[in-house]
Amino acid sequence: MASLFPIISLLLVIVISLMVVRIATVALVLTGLSHQLAQFQARSAFTGAGFTTSESDKVTQHPVRRRIIMLLMLLGNAGIVTAVSSLMLSFVGSGEDAGANSWWLRGVTLIGGVAALWFVSQSVWVDRTINRLVEWALRRWTDLEIRDYSNLLHLSHGYTVVEMVVEPDDWLTQKDLGSLRLSEEGVLVLGVERTTGPYLGAPRGDTHLQPGDVVILYGPNEVLANLDEREAGAGGNWDHHRAVDKQLKTQAEQKKEDAEATAATAS
Repeated sequence: MASLFPIISLLLVIVISLMVVRIATVALVLTGLSHQLAQFQARSAFTGAGFTTSESDKVTQHPVRRRIIMLLMLLGNAGIVTAVSSLMLSFVGSGEDAGANSWWLRGVTLIGGVAALWFVSQSVWVDRTINRLVEWALRRWTDLEIRDYSNLLHLSHGYTVVEMVVEPDDWLTQKDLGSLRLSEEGVLVLGVERTTGPYLGAPRGDTHLQPGDVVILYGPNEVLANLDEREAGAGGNWDHHRAVDKQLKTQAEQKKEDAEATAATAS
């Protein structure tokens, strides 16, 4: 029986490795990745393959996903499989050779164990059951970011979210959001954080901006950069009108492209 300890330990390490990759895959899926991409990235990180693809940016730019990948790399580089296997195999090396029967038994046990693991890993029912258990456990005992807001908001496609402090001489100061008409520039106000008072999420048009307020804005990079430097007065109003005209032209071009795409599809 002692001769089977290395084989049993090796199979146990394989099971643990598969479970680690499975847990990481489900965790990545919970952050918004597709299951196929999450599985690929988890296996790559655990084995140290180091694949560099365009999809890898979705992992490296997301703080929660980075932590998952870093943990996988740490576990993989720790050499768990080699360390545990070598430790258990050392007991066999110190004993006497039990003969051909012992080697035959080890071979059958190893092949049978690997085959059983392969069969279990290919079972759809087992796969769904394990995924549900892992997902439940992760939701129950972890605080994963469920959605990838960076990709949902297309922050890498010319759009961004910024926190802008309202200064006394800013174009924004002492005005209602409705009168600013920021939406006409393609800018959405997500929230207003005041030095005194509660946080205002999705503020209404009658929200009055005061010096010291922190405004959370979403929109094109260029427009937000101009808005941050826009000063009160006629110059600021002129910048606003130019930004509105540019947004109208952008929307007209987009409508034209959509109409051409629709016509091409219909034909």
